[in-house]
Amino acid sequence: MIKKTIKQDMKAKGLTDEEIAAMKEHIQELNVDKASGESAVLTKIAEMPEPDRTMAKRLHVIIKASAPALSPKTWYGMPAYAKDDKVICFFQAAHKFKARYATLGFSDKANLDEGTMWPTAFALKKLTASEEAKIVALMKKAVN
Repeated sequence: MIKKTIKQDMKAKGLTDEEIAAMKEHIQELNVDKASGESAVLTKIAEMPEPDRTMAKRLHVIIKASAPALSPKTWYGMPAYAKDDKVICFFQAAHKFKARYATLGFSDKANLDEGTMWPTAFALKKLTASEEAKIVALMKKAVN
C-alpha cells in the first residue's frame, strides 16, 4: 500500500516511469558498499542492449585507464565513477530514458570549469578514436 502511494506521489509530481525507476535504483545503491562498485557497474553494463553495451564497456576501460583515481559505482542505475565517494562522471545509456543518443555526463565535482560557461554532458552516438581521445582529455581534466 505504501509503495503504491509513493509511486502515485511521484507521478503526481510529473516524474516519468523511467525517472521513478532510476530513483528506486538510487535508493538501493545507497546500501551497496564500495567494494562491490565495479561488479555493480559491470552488471549494469551487461544488462544494456546494443549499441549502449559496447559503448559503455569501452568507456569503462577508457575511464579506468585515464582516471585511475576514480572508483566505479552505480548512480541512479547508471555506470558512474567517483572520487572520495562523489560522482565525477556517469554514462547514461540511450535506452534508459528512451533518448536518441547516449550521454557522458559530468557532475559539478568535475574540474571542467572554463570561464563562466562549459559543457557538462556530451551526446554519444558512437565511439571512434577521435571521441576516445576527447574523453581521455576530459577525464584527465575532470579529476585534476
